Amino acid sequence: MFLHNRLGPSELKARLSAEKFQRCTVSFYRYVKIENPQELRDELYLYWDHMQCYGRVYIAHEGINAQMSVPEHFADDFITHLETVPGMKNMPMKWAVEDDGLSFLKLVVKVRPKIVADGLKDEVFDVTNVGTRLSPMEFHDMAQQDDVIVVDMRNSYESEVGHFQKAICPDVSTFREEVEIVVDQLQNQKDKKILLYCTGGVRCEKASAWMRHHGFSDVNQLHGGVIAYSHEIKKAGLPSQFIGKNFVFDDRLGERITEDIISHCHQCGNPCDHHTNCTYDPCHKLVIQCDVCAEKYEGCCSDDCYHKFAQEKDSTAEGKVEVKVETEI
Repeated sequence: MFLHNRLGPSELKARLSAEKFQRCTVSFYRYVKIENPQELRDELYLYWDHMQCYGRVYIAHEGINAQMSVPEHFADDFITHLETVPGMKNMPMKWAVEDDGLSFLKLVVKVRPKIVADGLKDEVFDVTNVGTRLSPMEFHDMAQQDDVIVVDMRNSYESEVGHFQKAICPDVSTFREEVEIVVDQLQNQKDKKILLYCTGGVRCEKASAWMRHHGFSDVNQLHGGVIAYSHEIKKAGLPSQFIGKNFVFDDRLGERITEDIISHCHQCGNPCDHHTNCTYDPCHKLVIQCDVCAEKYEGCCSDDCYHKFAQEKDSTAEGKVEVKVETEI
């Protein structure tokens, strides 16, 4: 039996569109010692593949980090099984805020050196010395106080479409850049109350430990991240301090938390918060693009990519015509 996907993109899309059931998207993580990541990887792949689960899962000696699409009728079985896996009992599950069932096309389970590519050397600091975990309601109340510093621990392409109203949002593209800039920027405010947040909470585990290692005395983190916060705030009927969209790392590329559109199309500058990947494959750059520009540039991020994409299309079309003519002759 093959323990990996063997279908192409078109087959995967056809398989998903043919389904007669609903799916739900869930994410979870845990830092826990895993003796044999490869063995666990194979066991989980077999079980989840049998249940027609899709998603992206990273397993390392330090733990597990997963974002998954689970058939709705298997959701209870999925959780029940996870409870039997050593180290996974009582796993906090973050269910999607907005879910169209199209978050993933296939199941990918990989063994990695780390469950988050943070670029940090774990041996130089105590990764277990994390900040105080705040419930969504605790974070909501504290974030509105004047004497706290709220820090977005995500990349700039995430924070540009949505963030907490008073948050510091560093202009970075990697987690390693983020933690270094935050420590440097707040060097003279080490006694202040620091509130960290990210998508689901996993990046804040390492970020808070890194900050404590550098002498910050009052580091706190949003437990469960923006996903958990949104659920709890809606349940309580309170106005969200997080505005806009929460960027997610699956095919949806975002969940709307509030109706605020705080970003702009990268091409025309009109209000927009829809992320897309450039249609021209050699580029595939992640950009914010409005419907008008998407039609005008056929999903390409720039004039240069659009012209190259058009040339490739014309070349492909010409090739098909030639083959057809030769066949008829």
